[in-house]
Amino acid sequence: MFMDATLVRIGHGVELHHQQGQREAARDVFAQVWDEVGGERGDPLHVCVLAHAMADVQDDVHQELLWDLRALAAAELLTDADVARAGVPMSVASLYPSLHLNLGECYRKLGDLELAREHLHHAQAGIGALGDDPYAQLIKGGLERLARLLSSE
Repeated sequence: MFMDATLVRIGHGVELHHQQGQREAARDVFAQVWDEVGGERGDPLHVCVLAHAMADVQDDVHQELLWDLRALAAAELLTDADVARAGVPMSVASLYPSLHLNLGECYRKLGDLELAREHLHHAQAGIGALGDDPYAQLIKGGLERLARLLSSE
């Protein structure tokens, strides 16, 4: 369980989207939190997690890509100590497979198969940072799906 109140609010938005199917409500929560944390100038962990979640509720793939790129840029500023202070039970390295998976999927949708494959490769290279829990299985399944799609294009 997160100790960080901002991450808890982001988690609420994720739940609205994924468990309750309320995409627009989730987007509203994320936009409010984005303003409160100071946007891209905010705490890198908040920016990373929030941008990663915000990407998932975009209707336009270009906007989705923009948010995913923000998430990746913020992740590059993080340390494991930052993540631990927030009560997040994972390493920074474990964020990268999902971030790269989402970027690979965006680039695939946009028809840039070279960049899609590059991000797929980065995600696959970092998969060892994940455990063997439902989250890891979700990411691994997404990577397998993306690899199949890219091999047929």
